Amino acid sequence: MRLGVLTSGGDAPGMNAAIRAVVRQADALGLETFGIRHGFRGLIQGDWSPLKSRDCANILQRGGTILHTARAPEFADPSVRAQAAEGLRAAGLSALVVIGGDGSFRGAEALAREQGIRCAGIPGTIDNDLPGTDRTLGFDTALNTAVEAVDRIRDTASSHERVFLVEVMGRSSGMLAVHTALACGAEFVLYPEAEDDTFEELVHQLKLSAERGKGSSIVIVAEGDQLGSAVAIGDRLQKDFGLDLRVAVLGHIQRGGSPTALDRIWGSRWGSEAVKRLAAGEASFYLGLQEGALVALPLARIQSPAAPPPRELAALLRILAR
Repeated sequence: MRLGVLTSGGDAPGMNAAIRAVVRQADALGLETFGIRHGFRGLIQGDWSPLKSRDCANILQRGGTILHTARAPEFADPSVRAQAAEGLRAAGLSALVVIGGDGSFRGAEALAREQGIRCAGIPGTIDNDLPGTDRTLGFDTALNTAVEAVDRIRDTASSHERVFLVEVMGRSSGMLAVHTALACGAEFVLYPEAEDDTFEELVHQLKLSAERGKGSSIVIVAEGDQLGSAVAIGDRLQKDFGLDLRVAVLGHIQRGGSPTALDRIWGSRWGSEAVKRLAAGEASFYLGLQEGALVALPLARIQSPAAPPPRELAALLRILAR
């Protein structure tokens, strides 16, 4: 049995841990692994080669992905997927491990459903926005990176008695924003799924903080928030209220860096489990974590909406930000 492994979409710390586990678990079972470069684009172009256990030496602690990644919008075309499947079969590759997020899993699900290619998904995205799993690879590392950055910003905010709006990544999910806000003691958080996130509520909370004697405040803004970017919100606050504020957009520093222990552990566990299940004949599934336990979910589940951040976290934030 030959299997392929690829990383797709945005890179996430822990992807290399998963690649390493896929290759070495396959080797332990006597299976051959091919590394597919540049995600689905490499799948379309046949850009793959054998990946051996020694090729995965000293990558556990590295961020990013040794297989590289890319966007491949052309993979949405069924004829392109058929071409990719034909190439896999010609090379003797009967199964595929896809490490990525929502778009990557949707591509894998279509490939499995239409072409019968057995696919296993490993959740790799800092956004933590996949249905059915409490955790995705890279989320813990990105969270810790964001919290460390905000802690540093807090020092200068306090020194100058300013409001800081700090924008974090997360696409259309507020998971990273809410967890960052709670972990760094922010005064307010703006995220897409919140029903009561209004400009007026933000202003009200900032006024309350000032009345309580706070000289500075931190507001965490999810990049996909309904009120706009942190820059746009900051411009409006300065224009309407003349606030002395600064905006910090953390950007892609949240994607990079050495993965935390949790991301290394789950990348290793999911990589190994994916191979064992494929070797046992399973197909069309992705792995996740529910209440501390490793779980397997049907790839079709990816069509369901992801869970929003727990509302109780945002409620707790407002209680603690006094």
